[in-house]
Amino acid sequence: MKKNLIHGLITCVSLIIITSLGNVSYADNPITQTIFTADPAPMIYDGTLYLYTGHDEDIAPSSRFIMHDYQCFSTTDMVNWTHHGAVLDIRKVFAWSGGDANAAQCIYRNGKFYYYVSTANTQGPGGVALGVAVSDSPFGPFKDALGKSLVTNNQTTAARHSWDDLDPSIFIDNDDRAWLYWGNNACYYAELNDDMISLKSEISHIELTKEAFGPDFEEAPWIYRHGDMYYLWYASNIPESIHYSIASSPTGPWKYGGEVMKKQETTGSNHPGIIEYKGHSYLFYQTDSLPNGIDKRRSVCAEEFKYNDDGSVSELKIREDNVTPIGTIDPRTKIQAETMAWAQGIETEKNETVGVYVTDIDNYDYIKIRQVDFGNQSPGQFQASVASGSEGGHIDVRIDSLDGRLLGRIDVENTGDWQTWKTLSCRIKSVTGIHDLYLVFSGGNGELFNIDWWQFE
Repeated sequence: MKKNLIHGLITCVSLIIITSLGNVSYADNPITQTIFTADPAPMIYDGTLYLYTGHDEDIAPSSRFIMHDYQCFSTTDMVNWTHHGAVLDIRKVFAWSGGDANAAQCIYRNGKFYYYVSTANTQGPGGVALGVAVSDSPFGPFKDALGKSLVTNNQTTAARHSWDDLDPSIFIDNDDRAWLYWGNNACYYAELNDDMISLKSEISHIELTKEAFGPDFEEAPWIYRHGDMYYLWYASNIPESIHYSIASSPTGPWKYGGEVMKKQETTGSNHPGIIEYKGHSYLFYQTDSLPNGIDKRRSVCAEEFKYNDDGSVSELKIREDNVTPIGTIDPRTKIQAETMAWAQGIETEKNETVGVYVTDIDNYDYIKIRQVDFGNQSPGQFQASVASGSEGGHIDVRIDSLDGRLLGRIDVENTGDWQTWKTLSCRIKSVTGIHDLYLVFSGGNGELFNIDWWQFE
C-alpha cells in the first residue's frame, strides 16, 4: 500500500533529510498513516481507549467504497496509537453477508465484546441489515452471535429504500438499559435485551423535523450521555457536515443543538464518534487528507472539545496537528513497533507468530513516538527485534526531530528470512527527561528489514 499511499511524501522527505530537518514540523492527524481508515468508533476498556475503524482499501476507485474488515487501534495518551490489525473480516464472520463492511461499533458488557455491523443481506428480504458478533477479547476473534441478521430491511420502512439500516450505534445508560440507534435518511432506535443480541422493544424512529435535526439527518448517528443530558451526533446532507441534538431521555424528544463541523470540500462523507477519556472529551471524524486519499479512501482524525456552560458544543475546525498528550511512553518497557504518533513510508502486517509488526521499510522511512519519558537516569542501550531477507540497513535512534541528536545506531544484517527474528542492540548516549523519539531507517535500495518491538535498557 505504501508505494500507492505516500509516494509524494517519500520524495519530499528524502529531499528534506538530505538538507536539514531541524525546523520541520510534522502533523499527527490523521491518527494513522499506514492504512486508510473510516467510520471511527471509540470504546474504553480497562483504562485503555480502543478505536475501531472501517478499512478503506487502497485500490478503492472514486466511484465506490471497498471495505471488508474492521481495524483496531489503542492508546493511553491520545497521541501514540498501537495498531492491532484487522479484528473482524465481515466476509469470514457473517455467512449471510454480501461481504461489504459499513460503519460499525464495538462495546463491552458482562465480560463480552459485542460488535454491531451493517452489511448487505444475502438472505431473506435483502437490502442492508444489522448484525452482531461477539468475542471474549477486544482484539477478537469475533463470531456471529446469531447466525442471521439482528434487524432486516423489511422491519424498517421510514426511509423507503433498501439501505436505511446503516451505521449502528450502541449505548448503555446508567440504569444498565442498552439502546441501539441506526439509520440512513431515517433515525431508528430500539432497546436491547440484557443478552445484547436481541431486541427488547419495538423498532421506533425519530421524525426528521427541523426541531429535532435542523437542516437534515443523513446518517451516522452516535448516541451517548453527558451529565444529565443525552446527545445524538450525526452526519447531515451531502457533502456531509456534523451536527448534534440533545434530549433529557434516550428516546427524546430531541432538540437540535447545532453544527459542529462544516462539510469538507473534497470528501462527501463524515462520521462522528465521541468519547470521554481521562477527563477530556474527544470527537473522532474522517477526512481524505492522506496523500492519495479521496472520498472513498478516508482517514480518521481526533479533536478535543469542551462543552459550554449550557451544554452546547461550539464549532470545531479540522486540524492537521493532533490533540494534547495526556500521558507518556515508558521506553524501558517493551514497545510494539506499530505504536506510533506518526510514520512515513512503512506499513504494518499481522501474522500468528509475532502479531502485528512494521514492514515495507525503505531508505528514509521513519517512525515518530511522542512523549517518551527517559526519567532522571539515562538507559544504557537500545534494542530491537528485527528480521531481514535482504542486505539489511540501519536504525538511527534520534530525539526531538528527524535530524535531532543521535543517541545510537543499530546495524541490521540479513537474518536469513523476513520472518527470522533476532534481537539486536546498541549503546546509546546519555538521555534524560521527556522527548519525542524518532526511529530513522536507512540502507540500500528496496526493502531493508521488519521490526516487531523495541526497548531501552
